[in-house]
Amino acid sequence: MSKILVTGSKGQMGSELNELASLYQYDFFFTDRDSLDITNEQSIRNYIEIHNIDVIINCAAYTLVDKAESQELISDTINHKAIESLAQISKEKNIKLIHISTDYVFDGKHYKPYIELDATSPNSVYGSTKLSGEKVLQDINPQNSIIIRTSWVYSSFGVNFVKTMLRLGNERDSLGIICDQVGSPTYARDLAKTILDILPNIQKKNVEIYHYTNEGVLSWYDFAKEIMKMAKKDCKINPIETKDYPTIASRPHYSLLNKSKIKQEFNIEIPFWKDSLDECLKVLGEKK
Repeated sequence: MSKILVTGSKGQMGSELNELASLYQYDFFFTDRDSLDITNEQSIRNYIEIHNIDVIINCAAYTLVDKAESQELISDTINHKAIESLAQISKEKNIKLIHISTDYVFDGKHYKPYIELDATSPNSVYGSTKLSGEKVLQDINPQNSIIIRTSWVYSSFGVNFVKTMLRLGNERDSLGIICDQVGSPTYARDLAKTILDILPNIQKKNVEIYHYTNEGVLSWYDFAKEIMKMAKKDCKINPIETKDYPTIASRPHYSLLNKSKIKQEFNIEIPFWKDSLDECLKVLGEKK
């Protein structure tokens, strides 16, 4: 039975893995920053040795995109330096490592879905530190390790776009939502299930990158409209442009990820975004 260390267990991905854990024949160890400091290499090493860990699913990340612009050191420590430690230990101890990354490694100026080999060019501190984490993992190159880039993650856990829209839908009559940023949302439970399903089949000599989101193409405006429609919120959604809603950090205007590689290599099917949203709203009690 594989002994799986899940870091960042209180975040969206970690929480979803925790929800699914009982359905799989693995021995899970869920940790957060209070129980395991992944920025301290010796702490990681001690934990792994004590519990005889042979798989790490790294869900820990500094994801406050705007705040990262003024907190570059903290962002880099968690998104880059900690990955260096995880990669080094994984290589030494022959541990399988699954690391979650982001569409923010791209500049969003593409015109077709990004494949894993497309040139990266982040335009934010968050994106840059996540890319640094990817690169150091590839440089150290522990066997049986993969990077999964995803985007627009939401869940019944934590703070995310879906839950924010549901709250604002109860508080306001109308909302202006950005219509010129295009991508695909990802229900964290779908990705968590995929990771646990493909885990036995990850046999790689070099670190491999995969893309995963739900199927479909939409804007944040489209997403918000569907949330209100499904949850029957009487809140009008109005389209606005990015320039009308300035943020500290720049967001990719186009971050659609091509998922052919992960689908073909692991023979998986990915749910359509509306179906996954429907499932999440049921979990949240917003839909029957």
